[in-house]
Amino acid sequence: MNGLRSGESFNQTGTAARMSETLAIVLAAGKGTRMKSDLPKVLVRVRGRAMIHYVIDALRDGGVDRIVVVVGYRAELVEQELQGADDVTFVSQTEQLGTGHAVKVCASEISRQSGAVLIVTGDSPLIQVSSVRALLDMYEHDRPACILGTADKADPSGLGRIVRDADNNFTGIVEEKDAADAERRITEVNMSTYVFDSPELIDALEQIKNDNLQGEYYLTDAPGILKAAHKDVRALTVLQPCEALSINNMEDLAVVEAEMEKLGYERAKDL
Repeated sequence: MNGLRSGESFNQTGTAARMSETLAIVLAAGKGTRMKSDLPKVLVRVRGRAMIHYVIDALRDGGVDRIVVVVGYRAELVEQELQGADDVTFVSQTEQLGTGHAVKVCASEISRQSGAVLIVTGDSPLIQVSSVRALLDMYEHDRPACILGTADKADPSGLGRIVRDADNNFTGIVEEKDAADAERRITEVNMSTYVFDSPELIDALEQIKNDNLQGEYYLTDAPGILKAAHKDVRALTVLQPCEALSINNMEDLAVVEAEMEKLGYERAKDL
């Protein structure tokens, strides 16, 4: 499965000419509870660097013009870590009410946009420049309402599955707990990487509800809201296997560091 509709042939080299400013939102408000650290999760060191630096670097190299970092737990430490970056703005999420809420608090920044809004998590330091470029290229070429960056994962356990129709078009995300047996066998998974058209994102955020057991607002609801309104929503299977590695605990950290060593990432000298 290549994630493309008939006629789509987006490569991973960043060939599209960007006509509008690109905003990226980095979700970085969480506490590293399972990381055996009292630091914000995104400041945990990976090969000697706070993991958020890898994310910021990939966004810049991928063609992002402006970056908003959503901070929460010990926000001042994240701001200090990224101080001096002219292209970075901080928005505070004072209550942890879900990923949808984290994006909602950025509404004023999003409303300044007329083009793409790329949303990523700050705990995925293996995000690849080629993937960022491919997603932004598809947006610039066709201007869909939403693109989900997805990955094929041999073991998709615990992740939301991407459901497609007979023509390979995206129809929805099914969380594992809600998936039927056939859906559980799907290996294309949601990796919390999105590109939205800014006005469409604002519209979807206004419709996200928190009528669930956790009382939280989930960004994963936004593509379905847009799809139900007959908007153009796509899933592009462009994320590389390494990008399916996020960091939630010390074991994950060891796996990511081993993968970085294999891929030739340099270790920071001192920090």
